[in-house]
Amino acid sequence: MNTTRRSFLKLATPALTLSAIGGGPTLAGAEARGPAADPLCFTSARELARVITQRTLSAREVMAAHLRQIERVNPRLTAIVAKLDDGACMALAAAADERQARGETIGALHGLPIAIKDTEPAVGFPFTRGSVIFRHDQPTADSVNVERLRRAGALFIGKTNVPEFAMGSHTYNRVYGTTYNPYDLTRSAGGSSGGAAAALAAGLMPIANGSDLGGSLRNPGNFNNVVGFRPTVGVIPAAPVAMPFGNLAVKGPLARSVADIAFLMSVMAGADARDPACYPSDPAVFNRPLERDLKGVRVAWCPDLGALPLDPAVRTVLASQRAVFERLGCIVDDAYPDFGGVDDAFLTLRAWRTWSTWGPLLAAHRHEMKPEAVGEIEAGAAVTVAELTRAMTVQAQFMERMRVFQEKYEFIVCAVNQVPPFAASLDWPKAIDGTAMETYVAWMKSAYWISASAHPAISVPAGFTTDGLPVGIQIVGRYRADFELLQCAHVFEQATQVGKRRPAIAG
Repeated sequence: MNTTRRSFLKLATPALTLSAIGGGPTLAGAEARGPAADPLCFTSARELARVITQRTLSAREVMAAHLRQIERVNPRLTAIVAKLDDGACMALAAAADERQARGETIGALHGLPIAIKDTEPAVGFPFTRGSVIFRHDQPTADSVNVERLRRAGALFIGKTNVPEFAMGSHTYNRVYGTTYNPYDLTRSAGGSSGGAAAALAAGLMPIANGSDLGGSLRNPGNFNNVVGFRPTVGVIPAAPVAMPFGNLAVKGPLARSVADIAFLMSVMAGADARDPACYPSDPAVFNRPLERDLKGVRVAWCPDLGALPLDPAVRTVLASQRAVFERLGCIVDDAYPDFGGVDDAFLTLRAWRTWSTWGPLLAAHRHEMKPEAVGEIEAGAAVTVAELTRAMTVQAQFMERMRVFQEKYEFIVCAVNQVPPFAASLDWPKAIDGTAMETYVAWMKSAYWISASAHPAISVPAGFTTDGLPVGIQIVGRYRADFELLQCAHVFEQATQVGKRRPAIAG
């Protein structure tokens, strides 16, 4: 090991002995099962980018460390799929080092290895969308999101696994199989950005991209003890999309810290002419300091959003975190917005959107689709103009109620998921605390009710169940106040330090 790398690692390596916050076994470095991970695999993305830029470390060294971790851990997770062979990955890193040596301009993510969510077209990789229907699809152009990551210097090494058509929050499909939770290999990693979140938690890559319609950034962040951020609709361009003015789906980042979320937002955010629904904004905002005094800030505390069933283990972890906001000086009240009509409106809009997107495939490919996809497409085909109009009207009314509610309460704090990570052998949870779930997405209401508001929301690690399963907390910000939400999440994260607890499989 060269002297500069040894000196860097001495500064960058975090203490590995962590308290068992919220229950579960303590993980000490010597007690972790399997070989120890290279500390580079758990160094922040911002710090890795800095030391590569300053030539303290090379992109080749960073790549090699992550490739070793992928080889050791990924076969048990199925988080990264369609991966390039190691030689091709190292060639990408070598080329990055050579560009830097020549004095070429480099981007903010220069030299960082990343796998792209398999719902995004990325040239050089298959674009399966988690479906055997598209298992041979090879895109000829990047999406805007992928284009920005590539231009910023990120090195693409593969894709991350997703559910079929990104539908549902449990990552399994007939192309690549099931993604497992690194904290318990019998459990779900969530979805639809499940592969991305599991890869982050296990140290397979430093940052990840994803998307969120009904919780697909927040739910896997929650299940894997990482941070998943759903920005305000319109902050990150989403082109190409069939319906650019739909206000439910967003692109967004996942990371192991709020600081790295902000770092990635500084690359991903900002308007693009190819997305007419994206509004002008300055991505440089996300490079500002995240520290903030929360004294006197009003917070609405509503773990169950006023009515939803919560698994007792989730409720217990969340209840333990109320005192954190109070110690930070927040004024915490039991309060929740009026969610009347939101469930039906969201499900109507979702079904109509699903039919509009995937309906043309049904006649020829029904036998290749999971039952939930077929059912939702057929439900969307049956949506009438009157039902669609009502759903849009109800959503608009809800958005106005949220605006008024957050004039008083800057932040809303609630559950991300209503359940802890469930058995990976299930297709979806059928009941929560004795309440039957009527659809395959019903257990996600705590996430998708918030989606209907178009407000920014973030999942931050909050604790662990007594079984050692991660539980996150959801913080919702004001419309277009994305940076302020990241500040709140950062302050909470620094006060709790839950996100530093790594899965034993990672070493």
